[in-house]
Amino acid sequence: MTTKPIGGLWRNRVYRHLFAAQISALIGTGLTTIALALLAYDLAGGNAGRVLGIALACKMVAYVGIAPVVGGYAQRLPRKVLLVTLDLLRAGFVLCLPWVTAVWQIYVLIFLLNGCSAGFTPVFQATIPEVVPDDAQYTRALALSRLAYELENLLSPALATALLFLVSYNQLFMLNGLAFLGSAALVVTTALPAVADETGSINVWQRVSAGVRRYLGNHRLRAVLALYAGVAAAGAMIIVNTVVYVRQTLGGGDVQVAQAFMASGAGSMLAALWLPRWLDRHSERSAMLAGGLLLGLALLIGGLWLPGFAGLLAVWFVLGIGLGLIQTPVGRLLTAASDSSSRPGVFSAQFALSHACWLVGYPLAGVLGSAVGPRPTLLVLGVIALIAWAVAGRLWPFD
Repeated sequence: MTTKPIGGLWRNRVYRHLFAAQISALIGTGLTTIALALLAYDLAGGNAGRVLGIALACKMVAYVGIAPVVGGYAQRLPRKVLLVTLDLLRAGFVLCLPWVTAVWQIYVLIFLLNGCSAGFTPVFQATIPEVVPDDAQYTRALALSRLAYELENLLSPALATALLFLVSYNQLFMLNGLAFLGSAALVVTTALPAVADETGSINVWQRVSAGVRRYLGNHRLRAVLALYAGVAAAGAMIIVNTVVYVRQTLGGGDVQVAQAFMASGAGSMLAALWLPRWLDRHSERSAMLAGGLLLGLALLIGGLWLPGFAGLLAVWFVLGIGLGLIQTPVGRLLTAASDSSSRPGVFSAQFALSHACWLVGYPLAGVLGSAVGPRPTLLVLGVIALIAWAVAGRLWPFD
């Protein structure tokens, strides 16, 4: 019973090629994350952290500002042409990074690169339910997508480390460019369904705002947005403050930092593997609200306990489970709340609004961590996650 949906999924040629395109782009992006940190250090030395922080802000601004606009245009453009063009542009921008000689050039290229990703990702995500119409198979496709993201987080640092024994970090940018070209080639080989247009009389701005309005007009999606405030609080704590907690508070080294990141990734992967079977019999609400509660409680326990390294691994593992429970089923809710014509706009709205939460979460976690230390930071972010969980439960009553 459980093997039929996943078996049917792999027999879908279009899905196989799109999933391979996602894997190719993710591997390349993971390599660039490592190479960018090394480039920032070469250009800015001790100020590399500030450079990376600003670059990350540029990334979030691009995600928030550009995704809804591309979602509005997506209904006027051939889907394959749009995805391939954005992949080619991403390849071009990342291939410029080895020639950077000034910090401001990093900011410009990161904004342009992630502006293309802000267009590509939601349109790509909105395409999957069109090529995988079966609910059970689509649920497993979402779980595989989540696993791909988590595996990239786990494996890319190891792959980059191995490659850096053989090549310079500039060659990692080159490999990312090739990965984007590979993604474009895989998309070219697919036959993607056309997007049904609602009406030719609606202008682009109306389309852009329509996606956001449709998203915010759905009580389940408003609850999802509330939960993403908790996702951003927990995720920013992990991404921004793990290295500080491990190295300064616990006196650990780079290996322990990597192990802490792996703990959260392993928790998220476990949730993604378990969820499809759960969602065959239960609603998304129960899993996602359970995830929101786990985030708040784990952060608060971490703040009250201030654990050693073994305890940190346990707390980060639970946070990973909470993140996976919330993020994996979102595509099902977006698909249910839209039709073929409105789907790109709704997925783009989710992409932009969720990253607006991250745009607040990243600097909040960073400023609190540097100003008051790990314990108050964990407690504040835990309170935010619990408030987000409570608001989501209020917005999303039992169906």
